[in-house]
Amino acid sequence: MWDPTTYLRYGDERSRPFHELLARVSAERPRTVVDLGCGPGNLTATLAARWPDSRIAGLDSSPEMIAQAATVPGVTFAVGDVRHWRPGPDTDVVVSNAVLQWVSGHRELLTRWARELPAGAWLAVQVPGNFDAPSHRALREVADRPAWRADVAPLLRRPPADDTAVGYAELLTGAGCVVDAWETTYVHLLPARAEADHPVLSWLEGTALRPVRAALDADRWSGFRAELGVRLAEAYPVRHAQVHFPFRRVFFVARTGARAEENL
Repeated sequence: MWDPTTYLRYGDERSRPFHELLARVSAERPRTVVDLGCGPGNLTATLAARWPDSRIAGLDSSPEMIAQAATVPGVTFAVGDVRHWRPGPDTDVVVSNAVLQWVSGHRELLTRWARELPAGAWLAVQVPGNFDAPSHRALREVADRPAWRADVAPLLRRPPADDTAVGYAELLTGAGCVVDAWETTYVHLLPARAEADHPVLSWLEGTALRPVRAALDADRWSGFRAELGVRLAEAYPVRHAQVHFPFRRVFFVARTGARAEENL
């Protein structure tokens, strides 16, 4: 279960990649714009503001996220699985921000979307590329301890085989697109307060720790969380009341079909 409040603890840091991704989409008057994995809808609202004459739709698998998103005016929201979504003939822009890392086999999904979208459509995607970061290594190490291995280790995402900008560019070029792909490592400066949890632990609670929390009862979750917190404090020391948290992300914007090369 997703918790919109927990997810939005670091709303500014999580939203910045979305805006930098959309800056490379030059669509002027798209008929339909779809935000796949729209979360609580706060970023989908910016799509409605940018393209006020377009139909804006948001899709997310979490009923809790969609319940909050439903308060955003000018957007049609629905609960659904991105793996089953198919573009309509008037879908001119598809946005997927920090979603496809949760979807196994998403490379095949991207290929299908690229081929089913109308010519000249935009496919804009951002995925985290931090699976080998100290935060995720610590998470895997704690999950592999005997106390939690059986329940937790199978829930953790495996690092993608090829999560580079080059890999995604090759994939979508092969699907007939013109591609703009790049990588960015943000250094988030997270405030650290003596009376609060380590900020990277708080960050992970909004995303990677969500399935772990759901799998453990209160006592076992408390133990898991405490051990992970110790390891994160070692990996990300507090300096000057803040933690430096590097976070790599991979971006790609693809233009589909025969008219793509003229306009990207």
